[in-house]
Amino acid sequence: MNKVVAIGAGRMGRGIAQVFAFAGHKVSIIDFKDRTSEQTKYLFKESREEIFQNLTLLSSIGLISPELIDSTMDRIELHALSNSKDIILDADYIFEAVPEVVEIKEQVFKELDSLMTSDVIFASTTSTILSNELSTFTSMPKNFLNAHFLNPAYLVPLVEISPCEETDPKIVDKFCLFLKSIGKVPVVCKSSPGYIVPRLQSLLMSEACRMVEEGVASAEDIDKAVKNGLGIRFTSMGPLEFVDWGGLDILYYANKYLSDNLGERFSTPEIVDKNMEKGNIGIKSGKGIYDFSAINIEEYKEEKLSNFGELLKHLRLLPKSA
Repeated sequence: MNKVVAIGAGRMGRGIAQVFAFAGHKVSIIDFKDRTSEQTKYLFKESREEIFQNLTLLSSIGLISPELIDSTMDRIELHALSNSKDIILDADYIFEAVPEVVEIKEQVFKELDSLMTSDVIFASTTSTILSNELSTFTSMPKNFLNAHFLNPAYLVPLVEISPCEETDPKIVDKFCLFLKSIGKVPVVCKSSPGYIVPRLQSLLMSEACRMVEEGVASAEDIDKAVKNGLGIRFTSMGPLEFVDWGGLDILYYANKYLSDNLGERFSTPEIVDKNMEKGNIGIKSGKGIYDFSAINIEEYKEEKLSNFGELLKHLRLLPKSA
């Protein structure tokens, strides 16, 4: 059992606490903000109630066993910063989950600097601020990285890991193993604006808004198209797998048409242009974004279609027979 600390008693801090407590770890939520005793009492009551309600809902829809609710709650403690020195000193993992304001995060980092041990793993949970920027606020950048949990943190498996330039690779490996041990799926990316998911979803959501604005389709039909087509497809294959499945040539010519008619935002990425020049267009040629030379293509196709079919079956969206 590891000792986990979440700095910040807001939605993300509570979600992270629930995740690790459910997996059997002792978690302390530490409120960083100065409050009156009454305000602190109310915040802690509200935090525990929200976590309890989340667990109760998961139990009511059959995702967790009811007897796990109390044991999970028993592993979560809430403390004010003023009486948390020993808790921080004793922590194995510390997650900063305060508001997305650089000045507030800088204050938290500098406060923690004098309290953390040299072997603790320290992670921010920001979805916007780069890890390279945040790392300048700590004297232990080799122990620091960003861990972007997708909301709701207690349910979505993915966690985007973004080390800073000084992060020790061994820290990244250890952190990823820790996340995997509680059922999370870590992916590692550079300290780049938008990381992976926020950058992709920002483009998708913005384009959906543009289509409503332009009168291309109703909001309801655009959402229906994603929920019953695009979204389902991308659960069995990622976008780059799908590029290779359909062929980079299809993306190349589609982008050419769309950029001519809708603007530069649809211009073809250089990686697609270069692969087209080499004739590397995906599964059909044995190489594209991925290299398929060492795999059995037919088995690969069968696996992907089988996974897709099972998902459609689960969602009751299989084609109807005559």
